[in-house]
Amino acid sequence: MIKKSILFISLLALCLCLLNGCKADEEETPNYKYIEKKDLVEGVDYFLPQIDLNNWKVTLPIGSPTEVYPPAILDYATNKTLEPFMYNDSTDGSIVFYTRPGSTTTNTSYSRTELRELLEPTGKVNWTFADGGRLKGRLKIGEMSVGDNGYDRTIVMQIHGRLTDEQKALIGASDNNAPPILKLSWQSGKIRLYTKILTDTTMNDIDVLRTDSWTDKAISFNKTVGFDEFTLEVIVSDGRMEVILNDDESMVFDDIHIKRWGVFENYFKAGNYLQAKEAGSFGNVKYYALEVSH
Repeated sequence: MIKKSILFISLLALCLCLLNGCKADEEETPNYKYIEKKDLVEGVDYFLPQIDLNNWKVTLPIGSPTEVYPPAILDYATNKTLEPFMYNDSTDGSIVFYTRPGSTTTNTSYSRTELRELLEPTGKVNWTFADGGRLKGRLKIGEMSVGDNGYDRTIVMQIHGRLTDEQKALIGASDNNAPPILKLSWQSGKIRLYTKILTDTTMNDIDVLRTDSWTDKAISFNKTVGFDEFTLEVIVSDGRMEVILNDDESMVFDDIHIKRWGVFENYFKAGNYLQAKEAGSFGNVKYYALEVSH
């Protein structure tokens, strides 16, 4: 009887040992059942950006300066003129906007590789705040040159104003240019917002059209984006403008200055408007997504 009990205990111990051994093996063996392969865009080893360029033109820091419109801009990846300044980075699915000091537009001394919104091909049809609009981009700073005061800065988004032909004639302006009501600038890893305020809120409707009637007001978002990916969203409506960083930090402008801005036409801009002129300055801005609606 004792021998049978000893035999039973030995068999039970052996079973427990084998069972524990099996559990140990199971714990040591990785379970691949729930590991999923990452989805890739346009192939196995490369990514392509998903940005519709049908309603954008691009200005380059060459020529007088050179501008590329649709449909030519749609072939930017093989366009020899665009290749040095606007190209794909297939390792992360971005369009890279590269610029350095070079050719400039009429009203600035800085160069750019920057998109300009087109509601129609000539760019003469634009929108007002009463029409409303939304621009959202997902982007990052790829590289930026360093100047005497640290990293150089660049403007990555804008809402630019425009005079109608009638307004241009009314104030005797030489062109249709009006100030930008919004500039979103990357400065040493922070996003700094520049908007316009009137020098005198009681001025008449003719004087409000003049560029020198407006001056800059600047404010920075709290969060630092550095060289990491981030999102910027701009939403405008009648008498109101909102700017949102990373979907959780928002600034709203709905004061007298924005309300009086309603007389201007506007268009969105996005890309790399480098705020440096020194030899050797450069920068690239990488856009992963860009959406616009009205």
